[in-house]
Amino acid sequence: MNIIVCAKQVVDVSEVKVDPSTNKPVLTGIPKKISDIDKNAVEEAIKIKEKIGSGKITTITVGPPDAKEKIKELLAMGVDEGILIPAPEEFDYHVVSSLLAGAIEKIGEYDLILCGEASIDMFSGQMGPRIAGILNIPQITYALKTDASDDRIVAERNLGDKMVTTESTYPALVTVTKEINEPRLPSLMQILGAARKPIHDWTAEDVGKAGLSAMTRTLDVKGVPMERKNINFEEDLDEAVPKMVEMLAKDGVLN
Repeated sequence: MNIIVCAKQVVDVSEVKVDPSTNKPVLTGIPKKISDIDKNAVEEAIKIKEKIGSGKITTITVGPPDAKEKIKELLAMGVDEGILIPAPEEFDYHVVSSLLAGAIEKIGEYDLILCGEASIDMFSGQMGPRIAGILNIPQITYALKTDASDDRIVAERNLGDKMVTTESTYPALVTVTKEINEPRLPSLMQILGAARKPIHDWTAEDVGKAGLSAMTRTLDVKGVPMERKNINFEEDLDEAVPKMVEMLAKDGVLN
């Protein structure tokens, strides 16, 4: 079982502040980490490998050189090797998905590709489906649970108002939700052992995707002001609850 996990280094969105004078997010000095749901994808890959009993897990990241430090965290969890591809100066979903797909094609032998359903910074949900489209392989999205065997994978999918069970033969791509598992914390020995695992530096030329250019541009990024009304209901519970419900309904929070 050869599994590939696509992971993204992002800013820790819980640390992002908004400049009140410009209404723009302040990203300078914000710590970075692997996107939370991508870690769920890594954990699921490790669980599948443990169940099958053999195989290899490779993680691919498109990002700056400092992303290597975050890839080491995934190696400590149980990933066997990492691949880092530098992003061009201007990039979008088209560029990144093409680079990831090119790296997967260069790897050649794989059964399963796992991705988080979305990254915690942009949360577009585009990357997994784009990669599957480029590679022309089946995809299963929003998996809450997986059951992998030697020749196929079965996934329970959350579609909002219903649950759907879908299966696919290999190769296939699966995007997972945050609810699928709880990523493990590596031990000290695993952290030390990660230093001996390889992280390969591949370029766009190496993966056959030289000369890519972005098809979209981000024109502006603005923060969303979060203001509270700070209304206190000091009546006893029987009187306060109807008043609160009436006020929420008037503000459009309740129908």
